[in-house]
Amino acid sequence: MTTWSVPGLPAEGRCLVMGVVNVTPDSFSDGGRWFDPAAAVRHGLDLVEQGADIVDVGGESTRPGAARVSLEEELARVVPVIRELSREGVAVSVDTMRAEVAQAAVAAGAKLVNDVSGGLADPEMPRVVAASGVPYVVMHWRGHSHAMDSRAIYGDVVTEVREELSKRVASVLAEGVAENQIVLDPGLGFSKNPEHNWALLAGVDQLATLGYPLLVGASRKRFLGRLLADPDGTPRPFSRSDDATLAVTALAASAGAWCVRVHDVRPNADAVRVAAAVQRARS
Repeated sequence: MTTWSVPGLPAEGRCLVMGVVNVTPDSFSDGGRWFDPAAAVRHGLDLVEQGADIVDVGGESTRPGAARVSLEEELARVVPVIRELSREGVAVSVDTMRAEVAQAAVAAGAKLVNDVSGGLADPEMPRVVAASGVPYVVMHWRGHSHAMDSRAIYGDVVTEVREELSKRVASVLAEGVAENQIVLDPGLGFSKNPEHNWALLAGVDQLATLGYPLLVGASRKRFLGRLLADPDGTPRPFSRSDDATLAVTALAASAGAWCVRVHDVRPNADAVRVAAAVQRARS
């Protein structure tokens, strides 16, 4: 059983749980519910009480087709929430593709930068992260939301994602990011169709051979709703795919994932503990 230690973040001897706080009006699963800063802070604290080890705060939707928000708007959305949650002792992650937002978030107390572009959207990001010393999630990414679906073309998705992540790691290391800062994310749903997502979940062990902790984010994504579609082909709504998310969490944790990113925290916090108990029994 492999357990990862990431600097500045909880080390629980099991897969961690990252709870999501979308400070946006248009996120795919819960847009608008936590747009008010006070509501976002309350939700973040509720997630911790439900078992979240990390709370991921984002101010820009990355759903397919989403338009980007301005730098000023993103800063106004996330910094007050991060500052208040950090004051409460929460391990906070900032979900951003902008180096200036990452820098302000770390100054406000964020302990992790979660960049869905892996440093491709803002070339300054790796240098900012290197200077901050906080861990850095490098996700597999092929383009912004308006173009991602057209780039879901692979021969062997696991091999290609692994190779592209390896190149991104080399790039951010060259910019000064330390090896022990790096966390990898295969980017489920980002320039991937359902078959690609399932293959990547089945290939978590192959991605782990890169030698870095893995973050898996499947929660409420479209491929789950399509799997669970009604007989007439109508996809299941995002909010009704939490049971499927729970199954992915158990499988990812059993396969050695460092952390799972989820919306419905409590059952997923239970699932990672069950997976850890089974792994301990096997060892």
